[in-house]
Amino acid sequence: MDRVFLDANILFSAAYRADAGLLRLWRLPDTQLVTSRYALEEARLNLERPDQRDRLVKSTTTLEIVEHLAYAPLPQDVALPEKDRPILGAAIEAACSHLLTGDVTHFGSLYGRTVGGVRILLPSTFLRARSG
Repeated sequence: MDRVFLDANILFSAAYRADAGLLRLWRLPDTQLVTSRYALEEARLNLERPDQRDRLVKSTTTLEIVEHLAYAPLPQDVALPEKDRPILGAAIEAACSHLLTGDVTHFGSLYGRTVGGVRILLPSTFLRARSG
């Protein structure tokens, strides 16, 4: 079973529109979706409308939400802004197999890499691989 950590931008995008394509992630078999309170709060703060926030809350009913208090230092060759370090740190801490993020600016250089046991991918890459 894949344990897939969802970054705040994935949660945001899935809740933004009722027919968001990313909702396919919630229907994948043999997949446990995981996020952190930190990512969840970041997504919530960026959603403007009540219906979007309601969709975010509903999407969390099947997510494993991890508390993230401290995490091991990231490898020296991994350069991330301070605000993004808790995302990768929580994914590693939660023993996730994948981290899905659309943050090309900060995570783009890590796409396709495995850091601390977590493979970092765009959601479209992950969904294509799972589609066969």
